[in-house]
Amino acid sequence: MSDALVIIPTYNEKENIEAIIRATFNQKKVFHILVIDDNSPDGTAAIVEKLMLEFPTKLFIEKRKGKNGLGTAYIHGFKWALAKKYEYIIEMDADFSHNPKDLIRLYNACHKNGGDVSVGSRYVNNQVNVVNWDIKRLLLSYFASKYVRFITRIPVFDTTAGFVCWKRNVLETINLDKIKFIGYAFQIEMKFKAWKHKFTIKEVSVIFTDRDLGASKMSGNIVSEALFGVIKMRLKGLPK
Repeated sequence: MSDALVIIPTYNEKENIEAIIRATFNQKKVFHILVIDDNSPDGTAAIVEKLMLEFPTKLFIEKRKGKNGLGTAYIHGFKWALAKKYEYIIEMDADFSHNPKDLIRLYNACHKNGGDVSVGSRYVNNQVNVVNWDIKRLLLSYFASKYVRFITRIPVFDTTAGFVCWKRNVLETINLDKIKFIGYAFQIEMKFKAWKHKFTIKEVSVIFTDRDLGASKMSGNIVSEALFGVIKMRLKGLPK
């Protein structure tokens, strides 16, 4: 049994999914994994289902019918995790941009060090820890986080980070049915709401490495949602 669940959303991740699952299970701390697959045409779900025969008590999958966005995938996973009584719920990408070795550090930031939320941060104290990004994407991400911090006043350096550990009471407190954004703005909105509820957010410095295999899911629509969404968020304060 484990008190911690790692949620991995997938769409066409056949090159990475088995390796990321095995790497997660190779950690000294026992983590369970829930894969949320959005009907990947490349057979990602079939790979997971085969591995479930090997890890029947630790690996789970939820298959959705369409490609409905990162935010809705995580909300689906959050509700599943809460129903299963996990105490710590962690977001992690399938493509090794987040290192499974850092899972224990995020977990301990909440379990031992007083955090309600811990963020695997690329930009703690304005230090940049990103590998294999071109300069355009790096600057876009870095200044987007500074922009969000300036607009919302949230005291987090890496507001768009997707490597996050949540205590269950945070997810129980936030009204998940009222989350508005589905792209990268989802990550901002969740942190903003946790902060508005006065939960403690701790940042853990991690090195983010861009994927070697598979295709990036970044798009112009995702970026514009993040940039313009935070203005609406700040003006409206967002319902809790």
